[in-house]
Amino acid sequence: MNINATLILQAIVFAILVWFTMRYVWPPLTKVLDERAQKIAEGLAAADRAKADLASANKRVEEQLALTRDETSKRLADADKRAQAIVEDARQRANDDGQKIIAAAKAEAEQQVVRAREALREEVAALAVKGAEAILRREVNAGVHAELLARLKTEL
Repeated sequence: MNINATLILQAIVFAILVWFTMRYVWPPLTKVLDERAQKIAEGLAAADRAKADLASANKRVEEQLALTRDETSKRLADADKRAQAIVEDARQRANDDGQKIIAAAKAEAEQQVVRAREALREEVAALAVKGAEAILRREVNAGVHAELLARLKTEL
């Protein structure tokens, strides 16, 4: 065979191979490569969005934590104030109850003094009657002299 004919025949076969590759093999390969590139680009975009979402979520979490800390400190301050008010109220009530108990004890003591005076007056009246009886050596009628005894009690 002639080298020129072989060279031309190889050039024709190569051209057919190039045409066949470009017509049937190359489009699916470029399609797969384009799809792969698109998936990579979408993955990178999703990663960027996720990073931005994470940053905004972290910011919201920090804001919520700050609000929660503020609210917690306010509630603790309110609880301390309420506790102090309750303690002060209990102290005031105990003081008032103590004053009432002291007043009641004073009133009871005053009543006991009055009763003791009345009992003492009765005894003094009885002793006076016995003394007068002893002086007169005769029996004194207590019913007759009740008015005299009552006056004597009031004077004592």
